[in-house]
Amino acid sequence: MTGKLALRNVRRSLRDYAVYFITLTFGVCLFYVFNSLSGQSVMKLLAQSQHGIVEGIFMLVEVFSVFVSAVLAGLILYANQFLMKRRKRELGTYFLLGMDTGKVSRLLVEETLLIGLAALVSGIALGTLGAWALDRLTVAMFLAVPEELFAFSVSWGAAGKTALYFGVIFLLVTLFTGVTVSRSKLIDLIRSQRRNEEVARRPLGVSVALFLLGCILLGAAYAILLTRGLLRIDPIWFGMLGLGTAGTFLVFRSLSGFLLRLTKGHPGYYKGLNMFVLRQWSGRVHTNCLSNTVICILLLLAMGITACAVGLNDTISASVADQTPYDLTVLNYGREGEYEEADMAALFQAIGVDTQTCFASVESVTVYYNEEAVTGWPEAGFYAAMPVSAYDDLMVRRGLPTLGSVEEPIRTPDAIVNGPAADGVVVVPDEMISLLRPRRQMVNINYNGDAQTVDALVRKALETAEDFTGGLDIMMNYKLDNYYDLMGSKILVLYMGLYLGLVFLLTAAAVLALQQLSQAADNAQRYELLSKLGAPEGLRRKALVTQVALAFLLPLALGIIHAFVGMKAANEIIYAVGHVDSTHASLLTAGMLLVIYGGYFLCTCLGAWRAVKGEKLD
Repeated sequence: MTGKLALRNVRRSLRDYAVYFITLTFGVCLFYVFNSLSGQSVMKLLAQSQHGIVEGIFMLVEVFSVFVSAVLAGLILYANQFLMKRRKRELGTYFLLGMDTGKVSRLLVEETLLIGLAALVSGIALGTLGAWALDRLTVAMFLAVPEELFAFSVSWGAAGKTALYFGVIFLLVTLFTGVTVSRSKLIDLIRSQRRNEEVARRPLGVSVALFLLGCILLGAAYAILLTRGLLRIDPIWFGMLGLGTAGTFLVFRSLSGFLLRLTKGHPGYYKGLNMFVLRQWSGRVHTNCLSNTVICILLLLAMGITACAVGLNDTISASVADQTPYDLTVLNYGREGEYEEADMAALFQAIGVDTQTCFASVESVTVYYNEEAVTGWPEAGFYAAMPVSAYDDLMVRRGLPTLGSVEEPIRTPDAIVNGPAADGVVVVPDEMISLLRPRRQMVNINYNGDAQTVDALVRKALETAEDFTGGLDIMMNYKLDNYYDLMGSKILVLYMGLYLGLVFLLTAAAVLALQQLSQAADNAQRYELLSKLGAPEGLRRKALVTQVALAFLLPLALGIIHAFVGMKAANEIIYAVGHVDSTHASLLTAGMLLVIYGGYFLCTCLGAWRAVKGEKLD
């Protein structure tokens, strides 16, 4: 009996469950996508190269998944509490009809299971498509991925893990629901009426003072962050967080008695239903100042983490070409510490590599010891010296500016081999090179044709060759190895940033949407009264949309200001890597806000309008 009733209730109240169901589906989708990374094409490619970054990514996904599951559990419990509040009179009716507490609890458990199962199935289905899209996005960041690594399939391991985590969450929801029902009294359920929201009444001077104090606290927090940096964690850093949180709270707390007083003097205050909307909104701002503070901080985290991840991702991409200018660099350290030049092309030809077919260019360069007594530059580090003519030849082949001639030795950070460009080289006049001792031979090779195919052929030939070096001390520096190092870091930053950013954004939008739907149900009698007073439906609908829009825009506006300041501080941290591409990062973050935050806004407007028209569960 309860099964049929539960199914009927879910069907009948589908519109009331819409935001709840969408939130569950998105949560399952995100959890599945980032726990199915092992099946991605690029992950398989990195795993084949035995790159250590893969284990790091999987380990961080595991750690973040526990955190994300805790956040989603709190969100689902909050949403369930909202639904229980909406259904108090319905539950009271069940008790009046003779159903005992056990049957009512079983009914709610079955409804929860139906919603949870539907969300799990739809979330994994959507997550499969999301995983495919993320796979293609990641592949687009790489030079090339072999076609045999492409696969579009469901990750059953990730699906099982998602089902396990969300099963535990729904078990908690079920226990919470049972406790709520067992503690409910019939009289409280039947007479559950919404409390009227009172507009905060305080002197204008007090409101202005609180607002100014909040701005001062925020200004102090911004100043500390910008002057001391983001990673200098000490008591002052925690004090900065406290100042920012307190300032945000005071700004929201003061608005109810601050803005309403200002708008009353404007002629537009008495136009249409503006007076009704502003008074309702003002009262809600006073009541929800704490939740608005939490939502604002969540939006700050969502925007800041996402923008930093995308911006740093672009910066790392730009550094790949600078740090890996050649497909292969062969470093010849000579024989027993003595310089000895080798015909590298002939050595490769001898082990079966057709250099005419496989190599587009083979450039041999000799570098010299940087002796401080000659060049004037300290010998510390790995600074080598080379003549300006040889340096200019390398730059010409790479399409970079040349030096032409130098009067005195100079140091340049430009990479002359694969690897970090920070080592640099000391460039000396050609006539000075005779005063320096040869240090090593560097042979820069660019492949001909598909780089991965040729690279695999070269590696295989070296592995099977009995003696390639001929007694020379030779070291290989492959572009793909450096490339995978950089791109692995790029993937790590991008994945973790998107994972946390999307979860925080989803949480903020869902909490705000559920809050507005609950308050819309509270306002149903007021909108009914407006209808009786002659307010047309279009005007009432506009008033409701305006009220919801103000609720969504208020924490977003302050969150954007917080995120802007945070991005400036974060940019200082990653300055060593490169300046953040703020334009691209801002556009992608804005697009994410538009889709998720804007989507929840539209769903909230539709649900709120149904609620005030009387289409409720009871």
